[in-house]
Amino acid sequence: MDSTADQGPRLSLRALLAEPAAEHRVASELFVRGLAIVYVIAFASLAVQIDGLAGPDGILPFGRALSRALAGYGYSAVWQIPTLFWLGSSDWALLGASLAGVVIAVLLLVGIGHRRLLLIALYVLYLSLYQAGQIFTSFQWDSLLLECGFLAIFLAGTPTRVVVWLYHWLLFRLRFESGWFKLASGDPAWRDFSALDYYFETQPLPHAGSWYAHQLPHTWLHAGVGFTYLAELIVPFLIFLPRPFRIFAAAVTIVAQLLIIATSNHNFINLLTILLCLFVLDDRIVTRCVPAKFVARIEARTTARAVPPILVGLAAALIVATSVATFLVTQMRRPLPETVYTIASIAPEFGIGSVFHLFPTMQTERQELQIEGSDDGIVWRVYEFRYKPGPLDVRPAFIVPHQPRLDWMMWFVPPQSSRTDYWFGPFLQALRENRPAVTALLARNPFEGMAPPQRLRVRAYRYRFTTPAERALTGNWWSAELLGEYPDVPPRQP
Repeated sequence: MDSTADQGPRLSLRALLAEPAAEHRVASELFVRGLAIVYVIAFASLAVQIDGLAGPDGILPFGRALSRALAGYGYSAVWQIPTLFWLGSSDWALLGASLAGVVIAVLLLVGIGHRRLLLIALYVLYLSLYQAGQIFTSFQWDSLLLECGFLAIFLAGTPTRVVVWLYHWLLFRLRFESGWFKLASGDPAWRDFSALDYYFETQPLPHAGSWYAHQLPHTWLHAGVGFTYLAELIVPFLIFLPRPFRIFAAAVTIVAQLLIIATSNHNFINLLTILLCLFVLDDRIVTRCVPAKFVARIEARTTARAVPPILVGLAAALIVATSVATFLVTQMRRPLPETVYTIASIAPEFGIGSVFHLFPTMQTERQELQIEGSDDGIVWRVYEFRYKPGPLDVRPAFIVPHQPRLDWMMWFVPPQSSRTDYWFGPFLQALRENRPAVTALLARNPFEGMAPPQRLRVRAYRYRFTTPAERALTGNWWSAELLGEYPDVPPRQP
């Protein structure tokens, strides 16, 4: 038998996995620098709140979660919860990991150190904090950052076509799945094109731009829903077509992200989405937008040693398998082979291959909770949050790219989702105990330096944006209607 005949297919596969995408070299470099900036933002944002969320005196102490997992699953829990904090989850450990992430991301940004090692360190650190934050870091942008960071490990001086395609696949999933789930949900607001009549007012953390967008004519808002469908259901397929179609896809996607930033506080997800568009474009376009000296430095740099093709192939197989499996698990009503569920379980553990479904249903009214404490049941003092709607005359703040995790999670409570039972009771208990780590997450603790409150109550209000005439008369951005006391507030524990 001719041995060279057997080697042919293997050599072809190896060549395919190692084939360079020279037309994306500058775009790849810009992406890594941009990713470093997003990492700085994400780690810094967590640094100022992680102890109150997951520290020993936080809302959901991560050390307790690890102890429960170890007691329940034995040493297999280490695989199920991949995190460095098995070594210790003190406030200093959580803060140290966050600050270390900031420092390493800055090194990556300015080009100091071994790039691949820095990217590995950033992925491991963010994965650890992603696990530590539990429900507070279970958002789709956290998964998106993890997968972007994981793929970046495989970017050499000249990226390979396989890695570029995986970024295309990621952007496609992010955009198309968001549109798909809007249709699959059967939500009437998306079906009758009225979703934007409510979205700007009912989104988790509006800013002033949301108020202005809410005042637009209904015909404009309905046209905006049509644009959303175009951008999320049709345009993503253009990513895989020839260059003119890809350029159009990138342009539409970037415009959509800029519009979202102008009208919504969605932390760093829109910045990441814009960065992903760099791989849909190519250096013929990208080099026109950056200084010539920057391009010359990249072209003069010695190409970094490529990742072995076998590792690239394994990474590609992992991402495709997990992303397809997670999508099937969410969509198929009939039982699937056990292997599919096993593969899908990798996504939440390592943040790879996740499903993206941004706002698949639309709330049609906004409810806000006001937490109050009292010593005598007569005089009640209000706990004020930093960014969620509260005082009616306070301008909704623009806080992109920061994400205040507690403020964001409060948005989920009024619908009484089962997800809130996991953390809202412990949050109220922390207020009853006046724990500094938790009260520091608030704008104002009315019992600062005092004994903890004897009683708590949670009152629910219906919030809506004022009209221009109402705002001109009162100066208020919001109007509020008391709905009553929120049920099931747990009693104070000894």
